[in-house]
Amino acid sequence: MPTDPLPDLAADFVPFATAALDFHRAINLPAGPMAAHRTELDALHAHLTALYGLLDAHTARTTPVAEAEGDHLRACRIRLWQAAEHLHDAFHSAPRPGTGRLPTREACRARLPEGAPELTICQRHMATSVQVRRAHTPADLRDPFTGLIRH
Repeated sequence: MPTDPLPDLAADFVPFATAALDFHRAINLPAGPMAAHRTELDALHAHLTALYGLLDAHTARTTPVAEAEGDHLRACRIRLWQAAEHLHDAFHSAPRPGTGRLPTREACRARLPEGAPELTICQRHMATSVQVRRAHTPADLRDPFTGLIRH
């Protein structure tokens, strides 16, 4: 059964984003052991949430016409959100600016907002979580990755 030809895409910026990440890693990360800086974790979280949005759009467009491919994209989207959650938690566990001190276990458990500019990551995380809750069940989001897809 013939299909319609794919539309011409605008300039593809994803390879440039990938190259920029590789370049960033090569020139900005020291060789020795060192805790990740909160600014870096915030930027990575922004990158992952943007990538989640891109995959969400691809999943919505693909699933109606290619169910198996859409199912794989959906699984990828879930894993990206899980990674974004871990980055968010890592941000709040990272050394505090100015003092360089690590938060206490009690402060980590309380999960209280730290105020601006640290609150920006929380605002982005909450905005994306609304989209995530509409698209996935709690069981989807907490399920460990098994690699098994139904197709």
